[in-house]
Amino acid sequence: MNILITICARGGSKGIPGKNIKLVGDRPLLAYTADVAKRFADKHDAKIILSTDSAEILNVGRDCGLDCDYTRPDYLANDTCGKPDAIKDALVWAEGKYDTVFDYIIDLDVTSPIRTLADVEGCLSLLSADKEALTVFSVNPCARNPYFNMVEEGPDGYYKVVLGGRYTTRQSAPKVYDMNASIYVYRRDALLCDDPRAVTPKSLVYVMDHICFDLDEPADYDYLSYLIDTGRIHIG
Repeated sequence: MNILITICARGGSKGIPGKNIKLVGDRPLLAYTADVAKRFADKHDAKIILSTDSAEILNVGRDCGLDCDYTRPDYLANDTCGKPDAIKDALVWAEGKYDTVFDYIIDLDVTSPIRTLADVEGCLSLLSADKEALTVFSVNPCARNPYFNMVEEGPDGYYKVVLGGRYTTRQSAPKVYDMNASIYVYRRDALLCDDPRAVTPKSLVYVMDHICFDLDEPADYDYLSYLIDTGRIHIG
């Protein structure tokens, strides 16, 4: 099978400027995802494309040993563009460059780097084993369940359990998960359509058996640095 790995890292972050190359544990954040991507690519003969609009990120990507020939168009690098559209553009470019058709596209998110090679391989195995499935994405069990112990404000100003509160015990409520944004795997056809989406009517989830979280706030970077520096997690 032909596999393309995309690493999307646009440069226009407003919440945390430069977040994709911010130092974490004395390394640029991008380096952790690059390491896992290269290990997977070496083992499975895959190609890797870094998708960014930033010259600074491209330079860091080169230092990390990534293919940096592609530059993401500006119209795919704003706050309103969906990430699958950016991945689709990188896919079309990569197929032209390598003169091949990729069967699977694995997107590894830079700001959710706590993943292992086994996690990436597990996601791909799930999708390849189910011929009807279009995508797989990584998740973690969540602490709160909207069917049981999450509430929302009603139109009258009083609060009620989300989704009607039909379940009276945690065990009887349907299982729900947090999307951790770390790994997405697409079949080619799931991207080469008019409206590509990560979550489709035929999606599967890969449940990680370890901590994984997206870095949204400055404190998240400090926490990840602590986990790395103390050896409490292993990335790769």
